[in-house]
Amino acid sequence: MDRTPKPGELYRHFKNKLYQIITVAQHSETGEKLVIYQALYGDFKTYARPLDMFVSKVDHEKYPDADQVYRFEKVEPEQKAGSEQKAGSEQKAGSEQKAGSEQKAGSEQKVEPEQKAVTQQKDGCGNTDSYTGSQAISQENNDNAEQINPGLLEFLDAETFEEKYNVLVSMRDNIDDKLIDDIAVVMDVVIPEGKLMDRYDDLKNTIRTRQRYEFSNRLR
Repeated sequence: MDRTPKPGELYRHFKNKLYQIITVAQHSETGEKLVIYQALYGDFKTYARPLDMFVSKVDHEKYPDADQVYRFEKVEPEQKAGSEQKAGSEQKAGSEQKAGSEQKAGSEQKVEPEQKAVTQQKDGCGNTDSYTGSQAISQENNDNAEQINPGLLEFLDAETFEEKYNVLVSMRDNIDDKLIDDIAVVMDVVIPEGKLMDRYDDLKNTIRTRQRYEFSNRLR
C-alpha cells in the first residue's frame, strides 16, 4: 500500500500535532525523496523529513503510550475538527441561541402595539390578506438571513490563491467568526476556535501556504 502523502493532505503526528503536506520533493544530490510539510500550530513552521521516515511506524518500545501505528497518520478535515471544534461549536451555538432569544424578546416587546393593528395586503388576484406586524418582521428577518456576505462572494470569485489572499487581507476590518468558518469550509480546512484575530491569522497562513504551492506548480 502506497502511503506517500499528497499536497494539501492533513496528517497527525503520534504526539498529537497537526501538519499539512506542501509537496514531496527530491534531493538534488542524493535523489532521496523528502516530505515538505507545515505545522498547523504555533509559528506554522515548515519542515522537511525523509519520506521513509515520514511513513514509518512508531517505535512502541520507545514510546509505549503512543496510540498511533504510524509516525504520521492521515486525517480527514472532519476528523481534524473532532472534539476540539465540537466543544467550541456547541459553546458558540449556545451563545448565539441565547443572543437570538434575547433579540427576539426585545423585538416582540417593541412591536407589541403594532400587533394590534392588522395590515391589509392585496394579492395578485385582488384578494386581501391580513397579517400582523410581528408576521411582517418575521418575514423580514428571514429575508435578511438568506443574504450572503459580499466578502465571501468576492473570495469565491477569486481564481487564484494569491487573489484569495488579497481579498482576505482587504476584509480585515470586517472579519468575523462566521466569515472565517465559511471560508474554512470553502478551503476544506479547519480553523480552531480562539481569539478572532488569531483565527484570522491562521486562515491567512493557510491560504499563503496554498499560494506558495500554487506558485511552485507554475514553475514546473
